[in-house]
Amino acid sequence: MIEQVTQSYRCADVYFSAPYTIITFPFLFAVMFGDLGHGMIMAMFGAWMVLREKPLAAKKSDSEIWNIFFGGRYIILLMGMFSMYTGFVYNDTFSKSLNVFGSYWSVNYNASTVMSNKDLQLNPSTTDYQQYPYPIGLDPVWQVAENKIIFMNAYKMKISIIIGVFQMLFGVCLSLWNFIYFQRRISIYCEFIPQIIFLCFLFLYMVILMFVKWTNYGPSTGDVKTGPYCAPSILITFINMVLFKTNSAPAVCDAYMYSGQQAFQMLLVVVALICIPWMLFAKPALILRNKRKMHVPLNSNHHNHAMGSENGDAEAALSQAQVPPPLPPHKEEEEHDVGELFIHQGIHTIEYVLGSVSHTASYLRLWALSLAHAQLSEVLWNMVLRNGLMFEGWVGGIALYITFAIWATLTIAILVLMEGLSAFLHCLRLHWVEFQSKFYQGMGYHFQPFSFEAILDSAAQGPEE
Repeated sequence: MIEQVTQSYRCADVYFSAPYTIITFPFLFAVMFGDLGHGMIMAMFGAWMVLREKPLAAKKSDSEIWNIFFGGRYIILLMGMFSMYTGFVYNDTFSKSLNVFGSYWSVNYNASTVMSNKDLQLNPSTTDYQQYPYPIGLDPVWQVAENKIIFMNAYKMKISIIIGVFQMLFGVCLSLWNFIYFQRRISIYCEFIPQIIFLCFLFLYMVILMFVKWTNYGPSTGDVKTGPYCAPSILITFINMVLFKTNSAPAVCDAYMYSGQQAFQMLLVVVALICIPWMLFAKPALILRNKRKMHVPLNSNHHNHAMGSENGDAEAALSQAQVPPPLPPHKEEEEHDVGELFIHQGIHTIEYVLGSVSHTASYLRLWALSLAHAQLSEVLWNMVLRNGLMFEGWVGGIALYITFAIWATLTIAILVLMEGLSAFLHCLRLHWVEFQSKFYQGMGYHFQPFSFEAILDSAAQGPEE
């Protein structure tokens, strides 16, 4: 019974992460794989394996690849469904857009100008966005825009940072639940609090600046200082903030986004820097102080027993003779324990501080793989399938039949299988390193998944009453 309690006790961090990973894993995968068409193919494959679960399981295939796919049928179904959702948000279906709600961009040029000049630009201040926001996702006009990559770069890069910072914050909050469960009060005060302050005062503040920029700067404000020309770079602002540098801006623009921003940012950086020695020295110092306090009562009890024997108390003298005084720890052993404690805490602190920077940058793989998937899909459409649409009559039918077969084969082989596996591996890395490193220690017993079959087998092998 004690062993069973200890097993569930030590594996608490695993149980904490599993329910959330069921949702966050397919979602982060879908951010990289976001395509309504490709997600539909993956969801249909996963749904087929789930619906045909019993007949397929009864076949007992020896193919290792098939067993891997069949074992992950539920997560494949979720990844496909989430990819359909993000593909709808990106308005990307096999590199084409769905014109469900129409376009909110208005063309103010005449027909002859539009047909003769492809480098015309649409003015954002004259669109219907000023009164009505687009219902959901991206406007379909972005699929035919020449600056689509520039816009999607900025959009997906910021979305990746926002998702990454919030997931890392959630991972640090899970460490608080573990500390409470294991009753580690020192770790709460000396690790969780400075970690959450460090992450919020630097990286969460950067995320807040993104939302401030999105809401305060735009083409319809009518003021140059709040227009696109004066919109500051969040990356440059964050770098100047950490280096205690003053922001520079054109003469007609304000250097800062709000009044008192420079002083407030300096305060945030100073407090975040204070958290580093807090994480480094506070916990070892408190542990050493508690160890010293544990020796004081033992020495005082020894002194009381001795006084009792001098007063003729035979029972006290006998108890003192039977319980020898505790021996002081060896000096070299105590120094070794203290040094090991500081080294361990120093490694943990350096790993968290440097990891906060590298892990935030690591979430940019969400942006990179999403753009790579979209560009590969567009290349396949333009270089393969479009060639079958260039002919007319029965020749066009034959050409379309051939090109569609090639396009479908390459789509499934490259974009669904290879890109899907790549996004799966990157998503696995984000969860195992960037997310679980904030709370998961990997100590104790191996995680055993819930299984009715294992329970029935153990019950059948148990002793009969």
